[in-house]
Amino acid sequence: MSFDELLAFAGRHMYLSLGLVGLTVALIYTEVASLFRGYKALRPAELTALINRDNALVIDLSASGEFEKGHIAGSRSVQISQFDPESKLLANAKQLPVVAVCRTGQASADAAKRLKKAGFEQVYWLEGGIQAWQQAELPLVKGRN
Repeated sequence: MSFDELLAFAGRHMYLSLGLVGLTVALIYTEVASLFRGYKALRPAELTALINRDNALVIDLSASGEFEKGHIAGSRSVQISQFDPESKLLANAKQLPVVAVCRTGQASADAAKRLKKAGFEQVYWLEGGIQAWQQAELPLVKGRN
């Protein structure tokens, strides 16, 4: 296929071509933004390694009822409405790896952003949250810590 044929196709199918360009730009933007955001997404296996190797502090932002139904062993429960990077729980953890976790991974990504802005050096979030942890068939602890 030559360049002239591609241009002819783009001319005949303007909406398809614009959609392709738009999706390509969105994908590139998303990938470049993730490189510069300052915190890293972890998969469940990577989180397990980080906990075992570096004694990471895991902050679970789930509602207390959800936390009691099942959470990662050793994680600390902090309600999202009470999450504060300057709290006593996190005051001594600025040099430690800190991992934000929630049920789906949405709230924890926002919390990771706040931690990074507050000066934490090693900030992570569990991509997919507790749901991804369960899909990886990793154990959860029930009850309060």
